[in-house]
Amino acid sequence: MNAIVTSPSTGAAQRPAGLHASSALAVAAEPAQYLTFLLGGEMFAIGILAIKEIIEYHGLTEVPMMPECVRGVINLRGAVVPVMDLLARFQRPSSPVTKRTCIVIVEVQGPEDRHVIGVVVDSVSEVLDIAPADIEPPPTFGAQMRADFIHGMGKVKGKFVILLNVDHVLSIEEIGSMGRGAELAAPALGN
Repeated sequence: MNAIVTSPSTGAAQRPAGLHASSALAVAAEPAQYLTFLLGGEMFAIGILAIKEIIEYHGLTEVPMMPECVRGVINLRGAVVPVMDLLARFQRPSSPVTKRTCIVIVEVQGPEDRHVIGVVVDSVSEVLDIAPADIEPPPTFGAQMRADFIHGMGKVKGKFVILLNVDHVLSIEEIGSMGRGAELAAPALGN
């Protein structure tokens, strides 16, 4: 089977011997796994390969002058990890924090390297296998979020699940430019 193997000594994911780019076409025909979660009453999903872990919502430190969609940062085993509110990113009101609220830690591709970001979700549902044939393209109009945020619409049990494109939704460059815009809009101190 064409799967990513975790090294027992380092815990790092490795590509098995013999799995090359030419094998990617065969892998693409197989169902992909997605973590589904609720956000503002809607079901969303992220490809499982982008997810590092899921943790309880607690210990968030707010940072001044961050974009509205960044709730703050957490200490994840000594690393500072920004935490994003996806509802705010989608320009919707934030959900209240409940006992089911959690943070999904994801890894996204930046312009030069990979970054770890936390995402606040209302609750995590399950991991689903979704075949490529069950994924429809994102709607071209009428969606309540940007089309580039949506990888596709997964058909699961007669309903649609919004499959997010995490590299666009959690774009480090775009979120960073939001923060710079807030700095420019703030009045200069000492004037």
